[in-house]
Order: sequence, then C-alpha cells, then structure tokens
Amino acid sequence: MKIEQLKRTEEGSWEYLKVNALKKPLVLVFGDRHLLESENIYEEIKNFYPDGELVFGSTSGEILGINVFEKSITVTAIEFEHTTFEVLSENINDFENVEELGAKISENLEKENLRHLFVVSDGSLINGSELIEGLESDVEFKFSITGGLCGDGARFEKTLASYNDNPKQGEVIAIGLYGDSLEVTYGYDGGWTPFGPERTITKSDGNVLYEIDGLPALDLYKKYLGEKAKDLPEAALLYPLSVQENENAEPLVRTILNIDEETNSMILAGDVPLNSTVQLMMSTTNDIAEGAQNAALKAMELRTKKPELALLISCVGRRLVLDQRTEEEIEEVMDTVGEQASIAGFYSYGEMAPFTGRNSCQLHNQTMTLTLLSE
Repeated sequence: MKIEQLKRTEEGSWEYLKVNALKKPLVLVFGDRHLLESENIYEEIKNFYPDGELVFGSTSGEILGINVFEKSITVTAIEFEHTTFEVLSENINDFENVEELGAKISENLEKENLRHLFVVSDGSLINGSELIEGLESDVEFKFSITGGLCGDGARFEKTLASYNDNPKQGEVIAIGLYGDSLEVTYGYDGGWTPFGPERTITKSDGNVLYEIDGLPALDLYKKYLGEKAKDLPEAALLYPLSVQENENAEPLVRTILNIDEETNSMILAGDVPLNSTVQLMMSTTNDIAEGAQNAALKAMELRTKKPELALLISCVGRRLVLDQRTEEEIEEVMDTVGEQASIAGFYSYGEMAPFTGRNSCQLHNQTMTLTLLSE
C-alpha cells in the first residue's frame, strides 16, 4: 500500500506531507464546505490524480497525521498493491427515502470477495440509521461497514459529498474493498457520562424527537441548558442524549443536529425509537481523550499486522469539548496504532461502526471511530 497526502490552505496553496508515484489511487478528499463549493475544486484535484477515483466529503474539521485543521482541504491518495476497490454513489433526491437509497447501493454492490464497506455520506439530509438499514437489507450482505456523515463545522447549514464530481448535497458514497490480503479492523468509543434522571421517549418519528415523558422535548431540553439554550443547536453538541431502546440493548449516543421551534421538536443524527430510555450526557477533555485511546485499543486488539492506514472519524461535539486540546485525541490514537500508520479523517455529524465483537453496523454520535487497513 502506497499513500500520498496533501493539504490545501484557505489561501489556495498546497503542501505535500507524503509523496509517492501512485497509479489508479483511491483519493479521499475531506475539506471545509465553503472551500468544496468552489466550482473548480474537482478539476483541481483531478489534475493531481488523472487516473484516480475521487471521493469528496465536507467536514467539521480535517484530520491529517496528528493535526486537526479547519478551513482547509486534505487529500489522502491510496494505491493498493493486492486489494481492489469499487465505488458506488447515489443521491437522496432520486429516492423516496434513505433506506431505499441504501438498498439500491447494496443491490448494485459486487459481493464476491468483499472485505469491507467504507461510507462517506451527506450529513444534513441523510438519516444515518436508515442508511445503514438499507445497506444491510440485502440478504447477501454480511460484511462490516464503517464511515461517517459529513459535517459543516458547527454551522449546520448543509453538507456536501461526491464521487468523481463536484461536491453536492444529498450524496452517499460507498467504497467496497476486496481481497484476501486486506486486513481491516475497527473500533469506537466515546467518553461521555450520563447524568440526571432517566426519562422515556413518548413521541418520535425516525430521527425527530417530539416528546419526553409526555412533555415537548425541546422545552425540556432548553430547561436543562438554561442560559446556553440561546446558542442552540450548537450548544446541544455539549450535551448529547443517551438512548437505550430496551433494557437488553446497548445504549447509543445521539447528537442533536437541529431544532424546530414551531413543533417544539429536535432533529437528531439517528433514530430515537419510541419508548426508549433517554438521559442527558456530558464529558471532560480527559474523558474524550481517553475515549479515543480506548477506540484505538479496540481496533488494534485482534490485528495480525501493523496498520498502514488509519481512517479516523470523530464527532464535531468532541471537538467543541476539546477546543484547543483537540489534537490530544489524535495523539492518543497515534500512540496506540503506531507512527508507521498514515492518519486521515474528519470531524463529522455521525459515525458508523459495529458494536465491539459484532458485525452489523450502528450509527453512533459523539464517538471516535477508527478503521485500520493493511495489506
């Protein structure tokens, strides 16, 4: 596996971190939404890799090496030695619902010798839970999925993604990785602690939360936030929700992406099932960094080879908590996976990974998710 990494600044200059002469690479382009809206951005990067397959995603911060950038574009180009890959994309505007979109990708995906599916998805128009359901709906699909929902800083205006085209809204890109020589492991962890009373979701529809304990969800949330309520929806990133569907289910963390004052409801990054137990959560910088280390330890636990590439997707809410110490969680990851691994990724509106020890994927929020690759 050969890897080349570049970074483009807001002013437009390019910096090379690692340089290889690559043939037909998979090119992952993560960047600030405003920069990706440039009408020439696809052609600009295609000039670097004329025979490359380009996947774009907007972010809430770009990860390259142990650094976290903003208002930049990062490029990670990968030439596999023995592994092959297939890239599929669909747009939500062409489907009735998100689950149907995911099912279409799964139906068209070549399954023979598939090792893993890595997903880069629009983060504003796509319900990540429904996307995963659609991807896994095909009876022949029994493979692991990781990936994430694109970000837009803390603006929550719109997100962009694309495959071999200028970035656009509503796009979902799935990268299938094939071959017996490829070793893929993954891990996730959060570092968030529930607090306050446990309550019950009494009215919801998919990822829209209307009522908790029979009361308007937004009113209740504002009561807990106090003075910080005026900064919604950004303030909600500091206090996500723990959602447990039933007493036997593993709790999931849910980020609030937006609010609807008219209906007193909250729009979350994934589903919030009716009658689930819900609880507020909080964290500290030390807990967040420890969560990143735990995610890396889980990803390394069953590996037979040292990873060559580490794809990191971490939540925008974690970045807001860490603030000036954001790079500490990336350093924790590098200390665990080793300096031989090239690190790339982004801060997201939702992370995809299976629960530890399982194969079926889940949508997570407020986690650090790692996908480690080697040949």
